[in-house]
Amino acid sequence: MLRLGDLDGNPHIGVFCAVNEDMAIIAEPVEESVVGDLREALGVEVVLTTVSGSTVIGSLVAMNSSGIVFSNLAERHEVSKVPASMRVGYMPAKINAAGNNVLVNDRGACVHPAATSGTVKMLEDVLGVEVARRPIAGIDTVGSVCIVTSKGLVCHPKTTEDELKDLSELFKVPASLATLNYGTPYLGACAVANGKGAYVGASSTPIEVGRLEDGLQLY
Repeated sequence: MLRLGDLDGNPHIGVFCAVNEDMAIIAEPVEESVVGDLREALGVEVVLTTVSGSTVIGSLVAMNSSGIVFSNLAERHEVSKVPASMRVGYMPAKINAAGNNVLVNDRGACVHPAATSGTVKMLEDVLGVEVARRPIAGIDTVGSVCIVTSKGLVCHPKTTEDELKDLSELFKVPASLATLNYGTPYLGACAVANGKGAYVGASSTPIEVGRLEDGLQLY
């Protein structure tokens, strides 16, 4: 299912929310209607917490079905809100915005090219997937420019054909180009999605929504 919405008038849903196949994380205070939309569109349980007191969860958290990676500024009581079954890791200080710097599904991940070998190893251990260091469309903050699920990958419109092929092989899903929120190329900031649905910024046009549905196979 796909729903359009915003957070207090802000259509950049992906800045404030992180999701996997079973869970969405968003900060309080949040309207109950938004919690209901996330549950309905994505088929998830909703966890309310902050990261270092911040509400920009989508920028600071990356996760798949196996594990969750936080900014290294996250506090213990915040991390304790996620299920104990999830493996937990922390990004190092220089690239600690995990959601901006890591793009992941249940089959693969890529990370900011400045990530150290130790960071790559941590991500592989926590997320349980192969991790590649690389930019996308010339942009190092790879989590901000794409959305990937278990069914598809949509990328910044300047992503090349060779990049799309490589990313499709890494994540083991079809890859395509898109924009959201009336031409915004930073897709990760504009929506959250999993294999069951998407919650998309309300500024997105019908054509953009159609491309997202096709790219993520939300039929």
